[in-house]
Amino acid sequence: MTTLSAANLTVAVDGKTLIDGVDLIVRPGEMIAVLGPNGAGKSTLLRAMSGLITPASGSVTLDDRALSAWPARDLAAARAFLPQNAALEWPLTVERVVALGRMPLAGLWGEARGETGRAVDAALAEMDALDLKGRIATTLSGGELARVLLARAIVGDPRILIADEPLAGLDPRHQLDALKRLRTLSENGRAIVIAMHDLDLAARFATRVVLLSFGKVIANGPPRETLTAERIAEAFHVQARVGADESGAWVRLLR
Repeated sequence: MTTLSAANLTVAVDGKTLIDGVDLIVRPGEMIAVLGPNGAGKSTLLRAMSGLITPASGSVTLDDRALSAWPARDLAAARAFLPQNAALEWPLTVERVVALGRMPLAGLWGEARGETGRAVDAALAEMDALDLKGRIATTLSGGELARVLLARAIVGDPRILIADEPLAGLDPRHQLDALKRLRTLSENGRAIVIAMHDLDLAARFATRVVLLSFGKVIANGPPRETLTAERIAEAFHVQARVGADESGAWVRLLR
């Protein structure tokens, strides 16, 4: 079983503590939404749990092995990280951009072109972006690029996907489509961790919600237990009505 674990994780930058003593375990089959206001530490937490930031104290382990002890290629194959506001500077085709996500699997002699092509097509189709395959990626709209980058993140079939606000730029239909596909990946044994702002979508699709405030976890559990009106008011300083129906939990912001 692939388990990603943070223990007493603390991250500080320029003397300022951004993540403060966080404990978090990510297991296969989970889709975890990391929520919190701007500046709560969501991006920092995701980068630290991806092995991209060295903690001031505490640890992050994958399968009981420190991330720093993993060979770079093996870690890249096991977990994919999609940063916030990812940009492309080179005029590559969408097909080539997505194929880059297969590089950790290529090994010394590379991967057969046909196998890569099939994986790329499947990932683009998953994100409703197969029609963009031949386009130059730098000409895409923000929403189109977001779908392509999600395809690149999943094309290598990572055991863990960590994505920082992957829904930014997507229209409502594609937000729902992306979340449905990510939830399916989790149900098929992958672990998904995403930072997001939409409380209602988090309540509907996440199996677990981690609520951050000033670098600390103030709630961690199923959406119906975590996204209470009181906790939403504490973290976001807004009033909300919460409930549940046949489609799951829901959150309505009042002001």
